[in-house]
Amino acid sequence: MQAAGGLVPPAAVAPESTQQAIGYPSLFLLVLIGALVPVVPTGALVSSAAVVAFHRSAPFSMALVFATASLAAFLGDVALYWLGRRGMTSRNGSRWLEAIRDRAPEERLAQAQEKLADHGVAVLVLSRLVPAGRLPVMLACLVARWPLRRFVRGNLPACLAWAATYQLIGVLGGSLFPEPWQGVVAAVVLTVLISAAPSLWRRVRRTPVN
Repeated sequence: MQAAGGLVPPAAVAPESTQQAIGYPSLFLLVLIGALVPVVPTGALVSSAAVVAFHRSAPFSMALVFATASLAAFLGDVALYWLGRRGMTSRNGSRWLEAIRDRAPEERLAQAQEKLADHGVAVLVLSRLVPAGRLPVMLACLVARWPLRRFVRGNLPACLAWAATYQLIGVLGGSLFPEPWQGVVAAVVLTVLISAAPSLWRRVRRTPVN
């Protein structure tokens, strides 16, 4: 089949199809793992995937990135909350509950509990958008004995808002540069800066003024 007849050779289509077949499952798996074990920079992954989708001509690429990221984040959060609830009712606790507690200092937990008592489910949405805010609020929900169903209702819009926010960061990065890799670098740098900003601000506030 010749390209001169206006048809695209199969060899030219295969690389992009292969990338999509590998890319979306990989994105899903990494975001899911990042929700369960919060060491993977999931925001940077979503932004990078959005940059690549922005530069693709394939239809629905952006929608697939959004659906994949939000679904993986939602399932990971629900699984982690379910494991945390099991740890709360177990005599010996669980390593999942301890992992949540280790990343939710007492000061952050107290703030999350206060906000949760005042605003309820809306706090879940904000916790997903604030860097390092997800686990303290999740632990506050566990301490408050929220049933899984109530957590799910609040977590669904939280994951949708989170995926949309980081995808927008990727689109902005992709639109500024002609090459996808340049946009990926810009998106990663921006998400890292956003993630580091709260901790830097807290350090500045704690620094005594002479």
